[in-house]
Amino acid sequence: MSLYNTQQIKIYNTLSGEKEVFQPITEGYVGMYVCGPTVYSNVHLGNVRTFMSFDVIFRYLKHLGYKVRYVRNITDAGHLENDADVGEDKITKKARLEAIEPMEIVQRYTVDFHNVLNTFNFLPPSIEPTATGHIIEQIELIQTIIDNGLAYVVNGSVYFDVHKYNESNEYGILSKRKLEDLIHNTRELDGQSDKKNPQDFALWKKAEPTHIMRWPSPWSDGFPGWHLECTAMSTKYLGDYFDIHGGGMDLKFPHHECEIAQNQAAKGQTPVKYWMHANMLELNGARMSKSTGNYINPGELITGDNDIMSKAYNPSVVRFFMMQASYRSVLDLTDAGLSAAEKGHHRLMDAIDLTDSLKTGSSSSFNIIEWKQKCYEAMNDDFNTPILIATLFEAVKFINQIKDGSATVTSEDLTILKDTLETFAFSVLGLVNISNENTGTDKLSKAVEILINLRKEARINKDFALSDKIRDELAEAGIQLKDSRDGTTFSIQ
Repeated sequence: MSLYNTQQIKIYNTLSGEKEVFQPITEGYVGMYVCGPTVYSNVHLGNVRTFMSFDVIFRYLKHLGYKVRYVRNITDAGHLENDADVGEDKITKKARLEAIEPMEIVQRYTVDFHNVLNTFNFLPPSIEPTATGHIIEQIELIQTIIDNGLAYVVNGSVYFDVHKYNESNEYGILSKRKLEDLIHNTRELDGQSDKKNPQDFALWKKAEPTHIMRWPSPWSDGFPGWHLECTAMSTKYLGDYFDIHGGGMDLKFPHHECEIAQNQAAKGQTPVKYWMHANMLELNGARMSKSTGNYINPGELITGDNDIMSKAYNPSVVRFFMMQASYRSVLDLTDAGLSAAEKGHHRLMDAIDLTDSLKTGSSSSFNIIEWKQKCYEAMNDDFNTPILIATLFEAVKFINQIKDGSATVTSEDLTILKDTLETFAFSVLGLVNISNENTGTDKLSKAVEILINLRKEARINKDFALSDKIRDELAEAGIQLKDSRDGTTFSIQ
């Protein structure tokens, strides 16, 4: 029997503003769409956090036994510099600056995107469609919206008629904005725009003579609007109504709002049952921004090649740090926070390693079954990774107590404990046991063992000053020695 039959998930649905019991449209199957990157530059660390949140959700749903089709797109065309449908396509602009083909820009930054996500141990999505690979579907969608009377053509461009749509639908239903307020807060058109109203948005833009990326359509040689691609690709692979649509908080308006309007206009129904939005990543208490210099990219963070952090941080440590906050909370990236996460990561991995050598007894002084269900309850509560991590550390404490002889565990319970820890740490959270990686860890262990032996000799020779010096200086370096009847062990704090 699949685990999803025994676990009830609650998801915070942005559409309703409440946590709702998750009931897939088709039992045992989940369709999930997440807005992917626009590949005109290196992936932003904030984007990594968003994609990581949905990677964990994907992992947990798969763990429960759902058959998940996870679609995450690549935006490789049609993304203008701002949401007012003016300016230049970001990819075209970058291609002009570097005097290369736009698709060279696309290829370079798509490869970078995949490399970064692989570094942070992401699972690949089920399908990764591109905007340029679905131009035909987008043209067909536009034609349907025109036929339904909710879009108009002006000088070769096609615009969605927000005011006409709002007569029988609610534009702003997701972001809780009223069209009347949007009208009030919008400047009047300058007379040069083809739009009837400032709130209307482009479904198709006629390409200027200098615009490189263009496709033929019934209206002009041009390119699709940004919002359209996600409607076309999500519904093609997941159907007109699917389970989960995710993305960053910044996409809620106008991007996701426009997706709802497009789907309603073309297909007569809302496209998504549960809308999920991940919150922002800040750096040292302020918005991350290249223009202000308050910025660090993923590569700089894990190599240490930056002026912001005191050292390099392993990708699994960064992942662990990001999991210590709810995906719906703003997360502040700091050196102190990463350093604390590094220590916590070491403690968790040390405990997992210890489970192979623990002695078992005739009884358990810790309720393993109750603890295991608490792990599931944490994830079932809107994928609450910080509560899950706190629950995992209850087991870490118990494992250290067993090692010290102050707690006992049966062989059967130890097996459940080990399997559950590994499942949630590795399969669900996607962490990596970096103590097992071929790094300097083995050499460090050997060096510490040498010092432990020197300390042992000093104690035999009653040179307690030297013995204490070795222990204290190791402690200052973050290496804690633990003496027991079975000898001396160490842990990295």
